Amino acid sequence: MFTRFPGRYFPEVNIGSRRLSVRRLALPPIEDVLVAAVNLPSKLYWSDESQMFECANLSNAIVEEERKAGHSRTILVGDLNMNPFEKGVIAAAGLHAVPTRRIAERIKRTVQGKSYLFFYNPMWAHFGDASDRPAGTYYYERAEHVNYFWNNFDQVLIRPQLMDRFRSGQLRILDNAGETSLSRADGTPNKGNASDHFPLLFALDL
Repeated sequence: MFTRFPGRYFPEVNIGSRRLSVRRLALPPIEDVLVAAVNLPSKLYWSDESQMFECANLSNAIVEEERKAGHSRTILVGDLNMNPFEKGVIAAAGLHAVPTRRIAERIKRTVQGKSYLFFYNPMWAHFGDASDRPAGTYYYERAEHVNYFWNNFDQVLIRPQLMDRFRSGQLRILDNAGETSLSRADGTPNKGNASDHFPLLFALDL
C-alpha cells in the first residue's frame, strides 16, 4: 500500500495472514477507518466450496478487527476471485455483501438466532454495457456451456456505517492509466501492458 501521509497514520493491525492486510486509517481529527485489502485464491486452484469457506474465514477476521477497534467503519477491497453473486460473497456467514443501499441500511440481519453485519457491494452495477467503461474487471472465455465471459472479481465492499461517505458514481473500472491503455483492441485486459485484471478507482469522503 502507498500513502501520501506518514505511515504512523496507517498502521497494519492484523498479523499472520499473507492474503489479508487490515490497516487502521487514523488521520486526526477524523474518525478512524479500517481498510482491509485481500487477494483470495484463484478459481484455477480452488473449488467454489473452498472459496466459500475462505470467505467465512475472511469475514470472521474482519469482525474480530472491528471488535478490537470498537467500530464497524470498514472498507474491504481487493481481488476476491469471485463474482458479487457467488455464495461466499452473499452468504450471511460469508461476506454478506448485498447489492442495494436500502438493504445494507438495515445494518445486519439474523439467521438462526445469530446476527450478521452487512456489507454494501456497489459492483453489481458494473456488469455489462451499463456504462462506457469495461463490462467487468476480468475476462475469461472457455469452451463450455456456462460461461460468463466478464467477471467482477475485483470489488470494493462498504460497511453501512460508511455508506454516507461513499459516492457510487465515483467508482470506476479503469481501462487506462493516463496515456497508457490497459486494454487490448477487443476491450479485454492487456496482461502485457499491466495485468489480466482491470483496476478499480473509488473515493471516500473522510
